[in-house]
Amino acid sequence: MADSVPSPKNILRGHKAAVHAATFLRSNQRLATGDADGYVVLWDLSIMRPRAVWRAHENAILGIRGWDDDKIITHGRDHKLVVWKLGLQEEEGLSTALPLEDVAAPRVQPWILHLLEVNTMNFCSFAACGDGQAQSLSPLIGDEVLIAVPNTLQSEAIDIYQLPSQSRIHTIKPGDGNGMAMALSLLKSDGSITLIAAFENGFASVHRLQEDGEWIMTYRSQAHSQPILSMMVGSDQETFLTSGADAIIAKHPIPKDLQIVTRTVIEKADERVVEITEEEEGPNPSLLSAGLKASNVTRPDNSQSVKQAWSHPLKAVNTKHAGQQGLDIRSDGRVFATAGWDSKARVYSCKTLKELAVLEWHKVGCYAVAFPDMKVLDESDRSSTPSEGTSPRTPNRAIAAITQSRSLVKDRRIRQATTTHWLAVGAKDGKISLWDIY
Repeated sequence: MADSVPSPKNILRGHKAAVHAATFLRSNQRLATGDADGYVVLWDLSIMRPRAVWRAHENAILGIRGWDDDKIITHGRDHKLVVWKLGLQEEEGLSTALPLEDVAAPRVQPWILHLLEVNTMNFCSFAACGDGQAQSLSPLIGDEVLIAVPNTLQSEAIDIYQLPSQSRIHTIKPGDGNGMAMALSLLKSDGSITLIAAFENGFASVHRLQEDGEWIMTYRSQAHSQPILSMMVGSDQETFLTSGADAIIAKHPIPKDLQIVTRTVIEKADERVVEITEEEEGPNPSLLSAGLKASNVTRPDNSQSVKQAWSHPLKAVNTKHAGQQGLDIRSDGRVFATAGWDSKARVYSCKTLKELAVLEWHKVGCYAVAFPDMKVLDESDRSSTPSEGTSPRTPNRAIAAITQSRSLVKDRRIRQATTTHWLAVGAKDGKISLWDIY
């Protein structure tokens, strides 16, 4: 029984405050974590040691995301979103003293490439995407990136910025009465932008940009009775998951078009009008099925077809564990994980939403989880071992053998770090537990 209980492979200690955000970078060689005091630690997973430590914000960090291999985006509660220049070369000049350690002088910051003044009153982290990328893919790739954050004046409205121009290109108003925006996701495919927003009242909505420049709401549903805490788009970009302050985990569709409904008006003797609604099947019907329905269905004279937003989630499960946040989906789309206020991280099946594992090590609440991107790495992307018949240019063969041995050990550590199915869990105790499951 004891052998079946999972345990973490490593524990990263160094944050003084609660860990609020985590993300894997550079083909899983680095793990970036941010805490409630605004510090960011860039961990080298081949040696489990910090490579760069700096205070990125004056208040708690809400989100971290990688952009290519040489940029990091951080979002803090000091109303700032910052893009930092931090490649392998920039690491050399930064401090490795952890936030727990007292230093005489302030730690050196990386070079700031872009800075946006944004609204962070509602604890909502930014969402970002590049061409053809969803929120679940990491890191961002490309010269241009779209950033979604809550509007500065209206907490229910959402602004979309474009980097590197730093210009605001869209403002979406999902409607009144939803409360503050709590979680955002952004994706771009087929030249169209889709924004997904989750709110304080438990509603989640999907908004799609049309060719005429207008935004339409294709989905709106309230699967939660309490505020939604986290959200993530699936790897197929056709569904998204939400978790909240209640015990519900819900799976929602991402419709590309509005729902077609047929309304039949029936007049009774007392002249009251009753509408019967017949819904078409599926949020994303195929073109063939849609054509067959349009040609074969005969509608009565007193009926009419109208379009409206889809309103039903695909699946909602009561997990009986309230307060799950930091939801993250593994890159293969099979499992996802949540961080629980009850100090436990949980792993679920993306298909059935069934609980698969409970990861228990922290003694206080967990706030963040992160999966690496487990795409297949080309041999050219991996650190290759020295070729046969070559050796360092040194007259001493013993020194050459030691150098080659050290190189082999380093390569083996890097290979292990980049191919392990890590799950990082950050908690209120300032520690990050690393798990290797499934």
